[in-house]
Amino acid sequence: MSSFLSSSLLQMSPLLFSLLFSLMLSAIIADDAPPSPGYYPGSKVSSVSFDQAYRNLWGPQHQRVDQSGSLTIWLDSTSGSGFKSLRSYRSGYFGAAIKLQSGYTAGVNTNIYLSNNQDYPGDHDEVDIEFLGTTPDKQYVLQTNVFVRGSGDKNNAIGREMRFHLWFDPTQDFHNYAILWTPTQIIFLVDDVPVRNYQRKDDETFPERAMYVYGSIWDASPWATENGKYKADYKYQPFIGRYKDFKIKGCTNESSSSCKPLSPSPPGYNTLSPQQNDAMEWVQNNYLVYDYCRDPTRDHTLTPEC
Repeated sequence: MSSFLSSSLLQMSPLLFSLLFSLMLSAIIADDAPPSPGYYPGSKVSSVSFDQAYRNLWGPQHQRVDQSGSLTIWLDSTSGSGFKSLRSYRSGYFGAAIKLQSGYTAGVNTNIYLSNNQDYPGDHDEVDIEFLGTTPDKQYVLQTNVFVRGSGDKNNAIGREMRFHLWFDPTQDFHNYAILWTPTQIIFLVDDVPVRNYQRKDDETFPERAMYVYGSIWDASPWATENGKYKADYKYQPFIGRYKDFKIKGCTNESSSSCKPLSPSPPGYNTLSPQQNDAMEWVQNNYLVYDYCRDPTRDHTLTPEC
């Protein structure tokens, strides 16, 4: 029976195999969910349409906004596409509901992130949420990263990557992904569950300058999928990213000094509450696949926060 099943799987078309794997993955993780964080900062931010907060940055022919204000961007062999917020921010809550493409997406990077690379070329700050494409038999990887003062601009970039699998199939429905940036910490959130808390240890390892919010889909074949083992294959094009329910609320350079960012935690806490920490610990215990601070091949003198 097992040999027959293996033979049958090998004879399946890539599309049918992808569908079968998605169904199996959904069944496996259907009952797996993190404990409630007890506090949902995204509920404090109203959704806006794409045009209310963003504009096309590149690849306009690969970008479409529908009547509801939702956005579709896609990558093919000619181009990807990207967008940028209308304003820059020095703190705030920035996110969107995103649905990823199923099937073969190796080499494809779909993302939402903060950056000031256009204001400080060669010396920029950046905070990333990136979805690293995959092959049909494996899960997507959610990569979070922080670059500070040009550490991502050099030949030997100093990344601060933490990567996760997800406790759901991100190709089956929209889920909310957000960055909550305050003067003391950067919280990465999935459906308002904190998955990472990057804390300010000193001025050299924490971004302070205002950043815009960006998003894009592009070919990152040299590194995105298993360190470049699998490349983008354009026989599967177009590769599509769907965004809706944009949430963007923060302090801009024009805001008064009294402007305060959205609190990442309920009243009475300066950082995540115990309940939020329990939810984050559950995610990291079960779904963390890489932590730069635990990588023995890294030079940790370059990342003193570890």
